[in-house]
Amino acid sequence: MKFQLFSQVALREDIPKYGLKKGATATIVEHYQMPEGEEDSYSLEGFNLEAITVEVAESQIQSSVGTRQWRVPTGNRVNASSLGRIISG
Repeated sequence: MKFQLFSQVALREDIPKYGLKKGATATIVEHYQMPEGEEDSYSLEGFNLEAITVEVAESQIQSSVGTRQWRVPTGNRVNASSLGRIISG
């Protein structure tokens, strides 16, 4: 398994079916190990798609490096260091 469960990853390509763009981030919630010679796959959640799990091949994702960002209800982007201030008021 190249990626650990519950790690954050970014898409390497668009997934038009869900309107997702390259670089969108999500969390790995399941890993599907395939037989030798076949590509492993993963289930991802957290693309601002409520109750949707997106399944991707290992080659479609990469480690999410740098500042993580979340979309808040106002539509503004915030970095991880300011998230605590938003939640607490």
